[in-house]
Amino acid sequence: MNAIVHRERITVAIMALGGQGGGVLADWMIDVARRNGYYAQGTSVPGVAQRTGSTVYYIEMIGSEAGDNRGAPILALNPVPGDVDVVIASELMETGRAILRGFVSADRTTLIGSTHRIYAISEKSAIGNGIGNGEKILAVAERRAKRFIGFDMDAAAVEAGSVISSIMFGAVAGSGALPFAREAFEDAIRSGGKAVPANLKGFALGLERARKRAETIVAAAKPPVPTTTAGRALAARIETELPLEAHPFAMEGARRLMDYQDRDYAALYLDRLAAIASMDNGDEGHALTRETARHLALWMAYEDTIRVADLKIRATRFARVAAEVDVQPDQVMRVTEYMHPRLQEVCETLPAGIGRAIYERRGLRLRLEPLFARGRHVEVTSLRWFLTLRIVAGLRHMRRRTLRYHEERVRIEGWLALVREVAPADPPLAIEIVRAQRLIKGYGETFERSLANFNRVIAASRVVTGQTGSAAHIRALSKSILADVIGRSGREVSAN
Repeated sequence: MNAIVHRERITVAIMALGGQGGGVLADWMIDVARRNGYYAQGTSVPGVAQRTGSTVYYIEMIGSEAGDNRGAPILALNPVPGDVDVVIASELMETGRAILRGFVSADRTTLIGSTHRIYAISEKSAIGNGIGNGEKILAVAERRAKRFIGFDMDAAAVEAGSVISSIMFGAVAGSGALPFAREAFEDAIRSGGKAVPANLKGFALGLERARKRAETIVAAAKPPVPTTTAGRALAARIETELPLEAHPFAMEGARRLMDYQDRDYAALYLDRLAAIASMDNGDEGHALTRETARHLALWMAYEDTIRVADLKIRATRFARVAAEVDVQPDQVMRVTEYMHPRLQEVCETLPAGIGRAIYERRGLRLRLEPLFARGRHVEVTSLRWFLTLRIVAGLRHMRRRTLRYHEERVRIEGWLALVREVAPADPPLAIEIVRAQRLIKGYGETFERSLANFNRVIAASRVVTGQTGSAAHIRALSKSILADVIGRSGREVSAN
């Protein structure tokens, strides 16, 4: 029986002038995609000859796996506004043109552009100063793109004794925007057989400049250094033990877990993260460590009854609600919540031995469950309910002894153990296993359903480990679950 295969689609638009090697760059891009098991197609649309001709090269690639019997996919011929993952521009005004045409979007597009200028005829023929405002384009590029990696690629080409197309190709590799290793990019240049040493030199310089620019972006987004002694100690660990690309997520993760529990819990987070970082080969801008920093923090800050109670009575929450409903100084605000803790959540808040003993005794559970069958309207602004929730929130100091903590510790350690097992042989699959954590959401019945979906993806990961296209398969399965494709279509995604 053939597996049902899901494919990962990547779209790339290249904006280049005549003589800059845009066609060669497009050929290299197609070659590197095919070397990595993708179907790839390229098209070009020539423009008018205002600056030696301006052409849009469009590349669409889609992952494939063994067992796919549907033949080659039908790919688009032109870029669609709002649907381009990577835009590469050979000159500053080409960057502006890509933005004007809607190819650059803040939610998905990595924009890679040269900051040098080649003046248009209208700029050269103006009686006065007709040069367009490049600073505005740079400002808009920073604002409109998800990431803007810009530097003078023309000057870099002169420095390397190469051509700008090799610099742009290196910049794509250095940006980490595509899921391909450096060696695959270099092999594409070698297979082209044209000025290989010079192009490899230009590629290396473009890659280096793009990586430095990407690191600058990460550093600019870095959260402020904590002011407390505990916070500074954790920040120092992050600086010394983790790659730069993971610092923003790790800083925020440590801050969140100190707020959630305490310094020791945040230190445990960094211990777990450092173990993953030691196995990170640096692909995709240290994506393994970066994604683990993000998703491990989210999981360790799971929503139990203690956390829910804490969030309900925070002063910042009351202030936000007051602002939303526009409470006036002479008005009294009353906030009523609907809360429905089930017996299971109550047992999970108890010490592990007691909670497990109650919930696993079927007779006792059946007698107690009717007491928690209905939800309650809780007026959190009343003294009685505020104090009740305050007491529950204060149980955070015994959280490590609760049944829920013990269960989550086992789940988290099992997840990280699988990541460490897979990472040496299949880093892309390890990254997708890390990202599968995003399937886990909410609490109560929502949590149970999402955990079942997560376990399904983990089981599929174990089946496809070592197979060609394993990462693409797990990525597609996770996305289909998030989009609820299975529920709408009634189709199953096979892991066999």
